[in-house]
Amino acid sequence: VQLQASGGGLVQAGGSLRLSCAASGQNFNHYHMGWFRQAPGKDREFVASIRWYDGDTIYAESVKDRFTISRDTTKNTAYLQMNSLKSEDTAVYYCAARFTSSMRASLSRTGFNKWGQGTQVTVSS
Repeated sequence: VQLQASGGGLVQAGGSLRLSCAASGQNFNHYHMGWFRQAPGKDREFVASIRWYDGDTIYAESVKDRFTISRDTTKNTAYLQMNSLKSEDTAVYYCAARFTSSMRASLSRTGFNKWGQGTQVTVSS
């Protein structure tokens, strides 16, 4: 699977952005897609994940109720809608994928081993 992230940019605090992650390669029903971010001087952290098969999701507490992960199975694309952005959301955002043997495998914040290139999100205060 290959992943291509896009949609980053500069936005004012309180604003919104939507990131896209176009996936190519195969049927994705055995995959979970995720978004991670890395701020300058910090470790990469989990943001959100979605089970491709049924759209079930999990989120980091820091973004819950502000960010929404979704997928369009007809376009093989995952999205991260980011609302009410804060300066602390500034980071390079990465999309990622993890293969699961079962289509109904439990969602996880770890185990992602396919990565796209990052897209910069900068929130000005």
